Formats: sequence, C-alpha cells, structure tokens
Amino acid sequence: MNKSISRTRLFFIFLATVLTLPFIVNPQGIEATTLLGNIKNAVILIGGSVAIIGWVVAGILYLTSAGGERMATAKKALIAAVIGTVLVTLAQSAFVIINSLLIRGL
Repeated sequence: MNKSISRTRLFFIFLATVLTLPFIVNPQGIEATTLLGNIKNAVILIGGSVAIIGWVVAGILYLTSAGGERMATAKKALIAAVIGTVLVTLAQSAFVIINSLLIRGL
C-alpha cells in the first residue's frame, strides 16, 4: 500500500491552510471570542449544508432504489446523513457549553 500523500490531498491541505490562515493569524486585532464565534458559525454553516445535502441524496436514493444493493446504499447514505446531523448539533452544543463555562470562569 502506498502511504504517500496524493497530489489531490496535498492541494486540499494547502487550500484549507491558505483559507484559514487569516483567521489563525488574526491581523485585525479581533477579540478571541469574536474570532471563535466566526469560526464556529462557518463550521456550522458548512456542516449544516453538507448534512442537508446528505438528507436530500439519501431521500433520492431511497425513492429511486428498486431494492437489493441500491436499497443498501440508500440505507448507508441515510445513516451517514443522520450521523452528520448529530455531529453538527453536538458541535453547536459543545461550543455553547464551553463558552458558557469560560464566561462564568469555572
């Protein structure tokens, strides 16, 4: 098995680094809570969008499946959409809980 990083993965790592670097460096002197809130909003927006697309794709797969292997694929897509939705919800909840603990100073 080849364990080297493919060019596509390397490109996406580079792209993610370039896109997130301004948030990490914080050149405008934004407060940390505002910065974390902006990052949280971006993650929730992207994650929620992917979860909604997953629900739509799973629904279309169920509607067009005639049974057998396509039904199994639709079930896997539905399970993935449910897990994605739960993860996005838990991420939002975790941010709210951690933020409230930090504000109270516990």
